Amino acid sequence: MASRTATPLDHPALEDVSFSAALEALRDPHRLTMVAALAREPGQSCGAIMPPVSKPAASRHFKILRAAGLLRQWDSGTQRLNALRREEFDVRFPGLLDLALAEAARG
Repeated sequence: MASRTATPLDHPALEDVSFSAALEALRDPHRLTMVAALAREPGQSCGAIMPPVSKPAASRHFKILRAAGLLRQWDSGTQRLNALRREEFDVRFPGLLDLALAEAARG
């Protein structure tokens, strides 16, 4: 079996992320919960913030968040860790993440 690090993770430049992709990533309740968890505590493993869905569905959620420029992932030993690209995302879409996190808090 190939190691997880055999395939590089794609982290797009934020200027290449469309507003609709960002909105799409944030509109799903599972992804919004994942983003809120990372806003509270960066550097969490996938298992710590994985929504209650199948592993393939969770992988898809992580991929969508990465593609929307919200998430940075890296491998550390046997774990894949996650953090929000908060500063970069806020420059590209000012206030959007704050609105989404406020919605998650109401949730």
